[in-house]
Amino acid sequence: MFDRVIVVDWSAANLPTSATNRANAVWIGCHDAEGGAEWHHRTRAGAEAQLVTLIDTARADGLRLLVGFDFAMGYPAGFAARLTGGDVRAVWEWLAREITDTPENRNNRFAVAARINAAFPEGPGPFWSHPSGQSWPGLPFRRHGIDYAALGLAEIRAAEVAVRGAKSPWMLFNPGSVGSQSLLGLPMIHRLSQRPDVSVWPFDAPEAPVVLAEVYPSLLAGPVAILANAEGLPADQAQVRLLSRALHLLAREGRLAPLFDAPEGAEEEGWILGAGHVPLLAEASGWA
Repeated sequence: MFDRVIVVDWSAANLPTSATNRANAVWIGCHDAEGGAEWHHRTRAGAEAQLVTLIDTARADGLRLLVGFDFAMGYPAGFAARLTGGDVRAVWEWLAREITDTPENRNNRFAVAARINAAFPEGPGPFWSHPSGQSWPGLPFRRHGIDYAALGLAEIRAAEVAVRGAKSPWMLFNPGSVGSQSLLGLPMIHRLSQRPDVSVWPFDAPEAPVVLAEVYPSLLAGPVAILANAEGLPADQAQVRLLSRALHLLAREGRLAPLFDAPEGAEEEGWILGAGHVPLLAEASGWA
């Protein structure tokens, strides 16, 4: 049982997002027994500050909290050991040291990805894609030419196999990509995971007062499109509203447990909460 559910639609913007066009902002949706609310932030720093406040407030009120983030929390099997000699938490900690991300969203994610690629002398990759007109030595512009088998890695995780449309965490740019969001979001996961009473599923059992998890709001693409069109909302706002609502309703009704059944290997790669349960989520969203 979770008393409150928060869903975060992250952003890899390289500047503060527009004050008027909120489509690329960070969106935070929250739902509990009293209803729901959404907020948007022009910077990742502002969003993280609110998340810390929301976690502290929930704990002070004695509430159990589920927080979902829409980026990959792990990489294909073998990457963590190759990069750090440790597990997924060592990757989060490594990125927290190496990624710089200013209060104005300026960051070095492409440089860090190129440096990671350099640790794989077997060939180009695993990270790829960057804005056209830029040059990042060691970071291929296109996927073509990357031999993941030679690198000893898979191109996608089991989670991407299970969820149609989910992109590889190696892809850093272009529509639908999630790689940059992961590089800029995992340092925050490291910081939040160091707080008391916080666990990160599926790497930990979902038993702590505050549970962080990976989500994929596009599981509700149909209901999101209907809501966004009906109320004139940005798609990201509609996504966090519907998914936080659906997860909270399932928690309140005691139907959330099956979503936490992750397959073997998820403790290394991560898993998407709700994968394989789209009809249940759509029903609970109220907009199926």
